[in-house]
Amino acid sequence: MDGDNGEKEDSQKLKRIAVAAYDYDNDSRWVEYWGNVLIPPHMASRSDVVDHFKRKFYQRHIDPGLIVEPMTTSSTSPRAKPEAPPSQSSSHAPETEGLRSGSPSRTSGTSTTTPNTPLRLDRQTVQFSINAWVLVVAILAVFPFVPSKRSDRAYRFCFLGTSVYSLYALYTLHGLPRFSASQALLMWFQSVAVTKDFIFFMYCIVFAPTWPCFKLALLPVLCQNLQQVAKFSRRRFGSSSLYRKYLERACVWVDSNPATLNALSSQAEIGLGFLLVVSLLSWQRNIIQVFMYWQVMKLMYHAPATASYHQSTWAKIGKTVNPLVGRYAPFLNAPLNAIQKWWMR
Repeated sequence: MDGDNGEKEDSQKLKRIAVAAYDYDNDSRWVEYWGNVLIPPHMASRSDVVDHFKRKFYQRHIDPGLIVEPMTTSSTSPRAKPEAPPSQSSSHAPETEGLRSGSPSRTSGTSTTTPNTPLRLDRQTVQFSINAWVLVVAILAVFPFVPSKRSDRAYRFCFLGTSVYSLYALYTLHGLPRFSASQALLMWFQSVAVTKDFIFFMYCIVFAPTWPCFKLALLPVLCQNLQQVAKFSRRRFGSSSLYRKYLERACVWVDSNPATLNALSSQAEIGLGFLLVVSLLSWQRNIIQVFMYWQVMKLMYHAPATASYHQSTWAKIGKTVNPLVGRYAPFLNAPLNAIQKWWMR
C-alpha cells in the first residue's frame, strides 16, 4: 500500500510540474475560461488564486486525473456562490467560486488596478528585476550609437541574465532533483527538458560564450522579457500615475498580443539557424555553435511550449521551398529527405 501511495504521489507531482510548465497564454481555451471566472478584482491579481484556476482548467481540458485541492478560506470570498452541479456546467459557463466584476485577461484600454503597495522581495519581484535588467542591457546591445566593445559586452550580459532567470524559474517551479535516485533524476529531467525556461537556458548557452555576436539572437530574448515585464507592470503598477501616463498603452499591447511576439520570436530563431549555416563559409565560422544551435532548434520544434509556432513557420517555408527544389534542383530531394527524417526523430 505504501508503494502504491508513493507512486500516486510521484504521479501527482509530475502532473503538477506539467501544470506549471503549460503555456496558458497561447491557449485560447484558457483565455475564454479565465474570462468567465467570477472573483473580486483584488483576488484576481493574487498568484495563488490564478494558479488554483489554472489547475482547474488543466484538470477540465487536459488531464482529468489531476487532483485539485480546494482553495483555503483566506482565498475565497465570503459572498461566494455555490458551485454549479456537474450536469449544468460547461466549458463556457462562468466559474462560481467568487464574484468578480471583470477579468484581467480582457485587454481593454484600461489596465487592472491593484493597491499601490511597496515592492516585496518575493519570487515574482526577483524575476521582474532580472527581466527588467536584461531588457535594458539588450536595448544597449542593439542601440546603433553604443561603442562596439560596450555593445558586445552588453550582448553577453544579456544572455547571462536570461540564463540566470531561466535557472531561477526552473528552480522555483520544479525544485532540485534527488541526485541519490537515478530514476527520480531522470524523471525530473524529462519533465524539465520540454519547458520554455530550459529551452531558453540552452539557447543562451549557445550564444553567451561564443564569437561572433549575432544581434538577431537578441530578438527572442527581447520578446520574452517584454512579455514578462509587461505582465508584472500591469499587475503591480496599475494604479501608478507614471505607469498610466507612459507605459500603460505599450504594456496593454504587449500583454494582449503574445501570439504575435511568439511568432516573431520563432521566425527570428529559424532565420538565425540559416544565418549560422551561411556563417560556416566565413573565417568566423564556429562548427560547434552551429551544431548545438540546430539541436536546440530541433528541441523547439518538438517541445509543447514552442512547437506550434515553429511547426507553423516550417510549414510555410516548406510550401515555398519544396516546389522550387522539385522544379530546379531535384537532386536535393534525397539529402533533404534524410535531414527531415533526422529532424522528426
